[in-house]
Amino acid sequence: MKWSEISIHTTNEAIEPISNILHEAGASGVVIEDPFDLTKEREDQFGEIYQLDPKDYPVEGVIIKAYLPVNSFLGETVDGIKEAINGLILHNIDIGLNKVSISEVNEEEWATAWKKYYHPVKISERFTIVPTWEEYTPVNSDELIIELDPGMAFGTGTHPTTVMCIQALERTVQRGDQIIDVGTGSGVLSIAAAMLGASEISAFDLDQVAVTTAKMNIKLNKVQNTVNVSQKNLLDGVEGMVDGIVANILAEVIVRFTDDAARIVKKGGYFIASGIIQQKKQDVKDALNKSGFEIQETLLMEDWVALIARRV
Repeated sequence: MKWSEISIHTTNEAIEPISNILHEAGASGVVIEDPFDLTKEREDQFGEIYQLDPKDYPVEGVIIKAYLPVNSFLGETVDGIKEAINGLILHNIDIGLNKVSISEVNEEEWATAWKKYYHPVKISERFTIVPTWEEYTPVNSDELIIELDPGMAFGTGTHPTTVMCIQALERTVQRGDQIIDVGTGSGVLSIAAAMLGASEISAFDLDQVAVTTAKMNIKLNKVQNTVNVSQKNLLDGVEGMVDGIVANILAEVIVRFTDDAARIVKKGGYFIASGIIQQKKQDVKDALNKSGFEIQETLLMEDWVALIARRV
């Protein structure tokens, strides 16, 4: 089979929404070429440092790549992707150069080319994300290993927004907690919560492809008895009370359901929100406060923000 590589030259701010657009268009995963990765310092306790080739990265901005099958609908799919990206301007998201290019690759190249970007990465005190095809020996006896295959998952679990969510989960999840994961994507946050001792996790995503992907990753990590994945728009129709909510999605989406979150999170329970760019931080804080949450901690990584809030 022939595949088409779509490459988008954009900004860090636009990584999450454009990745989501590509995912919804049928891409099984994305590759992000960010020149910041060439120079950023990694603390010893987090991250496996490996050699990167500067020729693979743009001088400025970031390049997002995804792969789509070459078929009779490819032209319409690409046009839809371009239109959706241009629409991000309406949400005050900087899309930068927004240069979109298309090239053709064969299946063998597509199936293996992106693997050079993905290695075992220790993202917190306890968690390490490991690609399924690599051997990895735990460094500590209490280390928690999450296996992911970006060939079937949306994202690798190592983006700053995901890393901060997992670190926030480490600080808040208590054994036996009931949690909702809104916009689960690859399911990585639900997997982490289950490994931390949560007894029941409901993982929601509006995209059926994401639901299927999350179920596969959850089964891969043997937490299918704890995590239930279903197709749902945010918290629509959700009843009952839970100990916490985690959501790694756009700030513009988070502010739309803070009232619903306050309705179902127990007093003293938590709301972990990520996927927030610096410019939108105060908007999310204001929405959470107005709905009855109190901001307890703000996590920062690169240009991204995550919030830990408590229901008062």
